[in-house]
Amino acid sequence: MTKLITDVVCPFCGTLCDDLEVVVSDDGKELLEVNNACAIGAEKFLHSQAKDRLTRPRMRNEDGSWREVSYDEAAEFTAQMLAKSKKPLMYGWSSTNCESQVVGSHVAELVGGQLDNTATVCHGSTLIAVQDVGVPSCTLGEIKNRADMVVFWGCNPAHAHPRHMSRYSLFPRGFFTAKGHRGRTAVVVDPRPTDSANLADIYLPVEQGRDYELLSALRVAFRNEQLPDVVAGISKEKIYEVAEKMKNARFGCIFFGMGVTHSLSNNHNIDIAIQVTRDLNEFTKWSIMPMRGHYNVTGAGEVWGWQFGFPFCVDLSRGFARYNPGESSSNDLLMREEIDSVFVLGSDPGAHFPFSSVKKMNALPCVVVDPHITPSTVVADLHVPVAFVGVEVGGCAYRMDSVPIESHKVVDAPEGMLTDEEFLKLVLARVKEIKGV
Repeated sequence: MTKLITDVVCPFCGTLCDDLEVVVSDDGKELLEVNNACAIGAEKFLHSQAKDRLTRPRMRNEDGSWREVSYDEAAEFTAQMLAKSKKPLMYGWSSTNCESQVVGSHVAELVGGQLDNTATVCHGSTLIAVQDVGVPSCTLGEIKNRADMVVFWGCNPAHAHPRHMSRYSLFPRGFFTAKGHRGRTAVVVDPRPTDSANLADIYLPVEQGRDYELLSALRVAFRNEQLPDVVAGISKEKIYEVAEKMKNARFGCIFFGMGVTHSLSNNHNIDIAIQVTRDLNEFTKWSIMPMRGHYNVTGAGEVWGWQFGFPFCVDLSRGFARYNPGESSSNDLLMREEIDSVFVLGSDPGAHFPFSSVKKMNALPCVVVDPHITPSTVVADLHVPVAFVGVEVGGCAYRMDSVPIESHKVVDAPEGMLTDEEFLKLVLARVKEIKGV
């Protein structure tokens, strides 16, 4: 007899869909079926059942081969590495729960670590812009129930956040949006004709790297001032048309992604996108929201915001928190060779960092905590497999609109396997002993 578990939270992307249904075996040990999830989310659940999955830590030998070690030995190696380092980099934290992020922060404080999360290579520009000028935002629930116009700028939710459009932003019927997508106007701004663009009412093929100019042109158009014939590859007639629709919307939201944060002007693109949103609020109600990738990268920023006052690039090496992206961000520290060890949890910098940074990681003592075998584990001295957060252990995570959502486990982890939080607590206890605190 199988069991159906409802209201399961998906631990894939920042949308944190909380309507999944999972069928498990009657003993609660085997996950059989996942309903309501996108293909990527379902695969994340089903991958936890892989027969060739690692269930014990492994240490690299001098000849490059691996040997199995206990969790106690793994915690001892990690604690010694961090405690002896002058400036350890502690990176990742975006695919784990807030409880683990808190324990990891305590370890970093004791060892004077450099705490950084995946925002440093995705929405760090957004965080800097929000600190500069603030942000008019809302929840995804308000989008579903009120928005009659949405703009996707530099993002492709059809691929990166597969259920975003169906649950919140484009297709669902809400309290004041009973017609669903027929009552909404969708605009996509992207140099590429993506699958999201195919669903839009208006597609603006902005020229690569000229988002700032187009955003500036919208601000001019809102005031009915003169524009040149073409701005960033878009005709002035089309810009005036879109500006007029935005002014006349009842409630709208600009969703933006890495196509904006990582093009020319970086955080200044987000500065002016926020100014566009503020301009629109002189006429009607508009909000702006980043499309966060890792399912709890927002949580990492929230936790460190409470503890240190800064959401990423936190330098604890002087015994107090400092923050200076560009100086205290992971890739800059690696490239300047200021780091003497690397600890990774809840991310895969081996796949996402520049090759030159990964080469630096390879030359340093490195511990990777991850359920999977990844490019990061290839350069690690110690690989610690742990339970899948959101599948085999619950905990708090923050959705892309900064709403905290509590998840719960659906199946048991393999016998004897620790969670992120449990392993970090072992490391924390040992670091305290070494430091005499």
